[in-house]
Amino acid sequence: MPENKEDKKTVDIESVSVSDVAETAAAPAPEQPEMSESRKTITELNDKINELNDKYLRVAAELENTRRRATLDIESVSRNRAMGVAEKILPVMDAVTAALKHTPDDEGIKSMERALQNAFAQIGIVKIESVGEIMNPQFHNAIQMVDKPTPETKTNTIVDEMQSGYMFGDSVLRTAMVVVSK
Repeated sequence: MPENKEDKKTVDIESVSVSDVAETAAAPAPEQPEMSESRKTITELNDKINELNDKYLRVAAELENTRRRATLDIESVSRNRAMGVAEKILPVMDAVTAALKHTPDDEGIKSMERALQNAFAQIGIVKIESVGEIMNPQFHNAIQMVDKPTPETKTNTIVDEMQSGYMFGDSVLRTAMVVVSK
């Protein structure tokens, strides 16, 4: 006959209910000192992993920012150098344009002008259109004002260009010197 003592290892199957088994399975096992220390070590290692991962992500972000800044600096230096060279070439274009005004039929001067215009186009230098446009102080420098040449001419309209202006990308290399109607 089975006894219902708690210290016995044998249990009669008929006397055990399903709820007794569920309660036994749900009860936490008594912690052993080794398990507590293992969990503490695991927690410390997980914290260290999280800390190192955070440091890694910060260093990776800093490296990416440094690369981006270096690229922008290189582009800026390159652009400034190209603008400096372009500013030195503008007087040559002015001389060719002036020569073409004096001798408009000279094929040699026309050829030089086309060559310079092609070089400017390849570099990205664009002439600022002026005559017939409304005066814009960003692109034009009014050096003279005249009465309206025709009644259709609006006030502040550019009627003549004394020196061409040029743009390099979205930057003004040189403003155009213009004559504006009153």
